[in-house]
Amino acid sequence: MVRFRVNGKRQSFDGDEETPLLWVLRDVIGLTGTKYGCGAGLCGACTVHVDGEAVRSCQTLVADVSGTRITTIEGLENDRLRTAWARYNVPQCGYCQAGQLMQAAALLDRKARPTDEDIDVEMQGNICRCGTYQRIKAAIKWAGREKG
Repeated sequence: MVRFRVNGKRQSFDGDEETPLLWVLRDVIGLTGTKYGCGAGLCGACTVHVDGEAVRSCQTLVADVSGTRITTIEGLENDRLRTAWARYNVPQCGYCQAGQLMQAAALLDRKARPTDEDIDVEMQGNICRCGTYQRIKAAIKWAGREKG
């Protein structure tokens, strides 16, 4: 049995430990904000935090999160970043936004005032089909300025 915390709540999973974390979050726990995108860890739609680090939950086995703290989009407590997303009108279709926000939050936790290059490097693996990359970058920079 694998035990971990999701958004502050104790959870356990006694199924196949080779199950991707994404499916445990969505199908077992019922947290559907984390999205399935490509299934190969290339698009970023499934990004969650494991002990504060952004990871692709479609490529993370539930066995690998034993004893960890997991945060999903439902548990993200970064109002400044959510405000920035609205201020800069980032979402269009919205499908990638949970992953984008989780990746951006991890960046801002490590570096409060990221440069354009920092943002480009950190957000590189998060694909937005609608192409709102410039708005995403502007929102992250604004959120960083507002923090400091």
